[in-house]
Amino acid sequence: MTTIESKVTVDAPAASVYQFLADLNNHRQLMPENITDWKSTKDEARFNIQNMAKLVLEITNRSPNSEILIAAIENPPFPLQLKWELQEAGTQTHASFTIAAELNMMMKMLAGGQLQKLADYETERLKALVKV
Repeated sequence: MTTIESKVTVDAPAASVYQFLADLNNHRQLMPENITDWKSTKDEARFNIQNMAKLVLEITNRSPNSEILIAAIENPPFPLQLKWELQEAGTQTHASFTIAAELNMMMKMLAGGQLQKLADYETERLKALVKV
């Protein structure tokens, strides 16, 4: 299992960050430009990664103000789970975004760097979008 992590401190309470992340409709704002054909509900998102793959994500668990688990469903190119963990620190929130993917060595070499860029991009967008 390949684990990729990105952390950020958001200038908002955990409840505000959680409220944003708990609705997959909001996740479109966290995605880079190479994401196309986005369709979502509160619990599910469908999209294409330009020239790569089609993904369907579903929230599998919500723990209010602390954790959100998202799994890739419907035949993803490889098993994939996304996890947002939140920890309140006064008026700020420490957010950790983890991508866990079952990648063979070749896929790790091809996709590992891109997945790290995605994780870093999403946490920076979260920091920019959710504020007091």
